[in-house]
Amino acid sequence: MHYYDFLLMAPQAAEGPSFLVTLLPLLLIFVVFYFFIIRPQKKREEERKEMIASVVKGDKIVTSGGVHGTVTRVDDDSVLAQVDSNVKLRIDKNAIANVAGKDND
Repeated sequence: MHYYDFLLMAPQAAEGPSFLVTLLPLLLIFVVFYFFIIRPQKKREEERKEMIASVVKGDKIVTSGGVHGTVTRVDDDSVLAQVDSNVKLRIDKNAIANVAGKDND
């Protein structure tokens, strides 16, 4: 075998990593993303829906805009809240950020 014969030889195909080994990091990223971001967000959304569904007359609420009030009437998709004496506001249930419980006044 001469030197130039070695140069003319076809390169051997190198075996690369298997498909599973290539896909494993991407799969691990998805699993971590699911357990640390998607799942907790779904849990918080379910808790928020339960909180909004449990609003009853007399509950103190805070809206996402920062308005504090006491619920005087509950409808299907809104509540009537008294925010001051002789001042009532109709508020969409989706705007409720926090329910503080019953008014003790």
